[in-house]
Amino acid sequence: MPQTDYDIVIIGAGPAGLTAGIYAARARMNVLLVEKAAPGGQIIITDWVENYPGFPEGISGYDLGEKMLNQAKKLGLEITTEEVTAMELSPAVKTLHLGDKTITAKSLIIASGASPRKLNVGEEKFMGKGVSFCATCDAPFFRDKTVVAVGGGDTAVQEAIFLTKFVNKVYLVHRRDELRATKILQERALNNDKIEFVWDSVVTGMDGFFGVENVHVKNVKTEETRTIKADGCFVWIGIVPNTGFLNDSLELDEWGFIKANHHMETSVPGVFAVGDVRDTPLRQIATAVGDGAVAAVSAEHFVENFAG
Repeated sequence: MPQTDYDIVIIGAGPAGLTAGIYAARARMNVLLVEKAAPGGQIIITDWVENYPGFPEGISGYDLGEKMLNQAKKLGLEITTEEVTAMELSPAVKTLHLGDKTITAKSLIIASGASPRKLNVGEEKFMGKGVSFCATCDAPFFRDKTVVAVGGGDTAVQEAIFLTKFVNKVYLVHRRDELRATKILQERALNNDKIEFVWDSVVTGMDGFFGVENVHVKNVKTEETRTIKADGCFVWIGIVPNTGFLNDSLELDEWGFIKANHHMETSVPGVFAVGDVRDTPLRQIATAVGDGAVAAVSAEHFVENFAG
């Protein structure tokens, strides 16, 4: 195998990437983790985590991410804050472009995660002026106000419940007539007097002078429209994989997620995909951690067998 800068490069410092880094560092591999933003991934903006083993009372997403990061650093994992802008992949060498710098690796683990899906109803002009994708980040700005929340899954319901610690009222808009969230979250939301459900409905637009003042909603069954006077709109309608930097170098599924098998192997030998960026039936912290562990061991075997 040709000489490279690293045995393994990991892209993304969420739970999957950090776990892969922990395993690779413990295996004494020459490994680099590249993260373009803050280490921890989406969990650092998650209010409270109740379903991660080992924390029976729960733990804040920020604290859990910090614990993972500190453990990785303690094991000597090298972490750099840079963005991968392009890459060329071959079985022998993975070449990554980080701005004006280029690095090479024998193996690559992609843990770039996913970003919140947008409504695309003209909300772009209200970004930071009432539109948000993170209750943990922005809820304090809406203290004693009225907001609209959009979605029906675990994230939407959990974040809507968190909003009620600050706001007077949450209108939770969901395009179906029942929630998709886990039963315990549903029960909490349905029993929360500050949450009013707007069933079978979608947001069609919003307006305001300096910021959001009105959110327009349409019932998908009756076609009836209504306007909700609100000071903000929080959106949780799914995620979009962060794969723009791949340049068609890997096989993706119809939604843009990276195809990977149970060894986390992608369509290019020596390239592995983990966490929210891959095609997986469940996107949770626990499954991301499992992905990271599997990928690190698979990458280690690839490097050793290819070199040998």
